[in-house]
Amino acid sequence: MIALVGMPGSGKSTVGRHLARQIGWRFADSDVEIERELGESIRSYFEKAGEDSFRSLETSVLASLLERPSMVLATGGGAVLREANRKLLSEHAKVVYLRATPEDLARRLRHDTQRPLLQGGDPLRKLRDLFLVRDPLYREVANFTIDTGRTSVPTLVNLLTMQLEMAGVIEARRT
Repeated sequence: MIALVGMPGSGKSTVGRHLARQIGWRFADSDVEIERELGESIRSYFEKAGEDSFRSLETSVLASLLERPSMVLATGGGAVLREANRKLLSEHAKVVYLRATPEDLARRLRHDTQRPLLQGGDPLRKLRDLFLVRDPLYREVANFTIDTGRTSVPTLVNLLTMQLEMAGVIEARRT
């Protein structure tokens, strides 16, 4: 199991999907799984039930997903906020932190209307505030850190694949 953590917009879903395809593993996105279970969008649920309720559901879904073998998992940006989630990730996955600066994230997310924590006000300021809280938690749980910056997805996937091969997490590709 390889789990990707990082801020909203850091590329977890995109990189995860490409990585899974490249190494021949299944891919799952915890946010997609949560929405499937809810039958509604996270944003809608978040507005109705609040963050605490959402985080409890997120822990339950994460625990279930982490039981699956040979899978790349993209986690929600706030999954690391709960100690229970960090413990689950540390015990059941090799964790990759896709690190991006708040400025890069603001550029990538400038047209996004789906992320509840980034709506209204000053998104860059919100991203900076989130980054200050979350960056140490991502670092705490991560086995690997990849700076995403302005690097292309194929380059990120190749870099990550090489690191995972060198660490023995996945088998080296035969060329």
